[in-house]
Amino acid sequence: MKPFLKWAGGKRQLMPFISEFINKNSVSNKRYFEPFIGGGSVFFNLQCPKATICDLNEEIINCYNVIKENSDELIVLLKKHKKNHCKEYFYKIRELDRKPNIFNKLTNVEKAARTIYLNRTCYNGLYRVNLSGYFNTPLGKYVNPMICDEENIKEVSKFLNKKGIEILCADFEKAVEKARAGDWVYFDPPYDYQTEGFVNYNKEGFNHDDLKRLKKLCDKLIKRGVNVLISNNDTKFVRATFKSSNYQIIYSTKVIKANRNINSKGEKRKKVDEVLIYGRKA
Repeated sequence: MKPFLKWAGGKRQLMPFISEFINKNSVSNKRYFEPFIGGGSVFFNLQCPKATICDLNEEIINCYNVIKENSDELIVLLKKHKKNHCKEYFYKIRELDRKPNIFNKLTNVEKAARTIYLNRTCYNGLYRVNLSGYFNTPLGKYVNPMICDEENIKEVSKFLNKKGIEILCADFEKAVEKARAGDWVYFDPPYDYQTEGFVNYNKEGFNHDDLKRLKKLCDKLIKRGVNVLISNNDTKFVRATFKSSNYQIIYSTKVIKANRNINSKGEKRKKVDEVLIYGRKA
């Protein structure tokens, strides 16, 4: 079982480092929370039978719910997208969210199929929207993109139907309300960029004030015994936000070199410094 979405900034390459903190042993008999689920690399790697996953992006969460409840119908529609795929078809499907009289009539399954199709065929799996909430990533240069991974979708559906899995579409604070001592929370919010701020993947956006709010939430969780891990870019703002200024809480930082292939120019693609920040009681 693996993520059904491609995700720019996905955590599959970082799993050996994340596993030093969160792994199948550490979450056994505990509940796992991931409030910014995105493509879900860590969630699918852990396969924790008691988990709450969440995202504020309605289209992403709709995909998880549709795979859980209507995977067979979804597979039929994805095969249709695969059959029709070409440059003209991609942009025709992408433009649907600009036409509310059409888009609002789509069923949840049709919307999920559209989201997955665009994700699997757009540039680098980069889920990006403009200020109006319109998906605006261009077509990727793929010869034969995997649009319908039928076997994996069925596996994911079976897993999401486990009794202990909860799927939410909400703010990250709401997502962790049930977290108790001993549980694990992994926060993978939008990444801060030194000069450009955060990259939007939903119309509500995410900014420095949101990251400060996240830090305060982490403090509260740690004080009640919850294990907290955060990932982001290694920027001055991120470092300053998560410095250990409270004598009751310690934030330990681990720097990791990660490959990032988002830039369209190959010569500008390089390893970047990311940080894993683990919060614990002093």
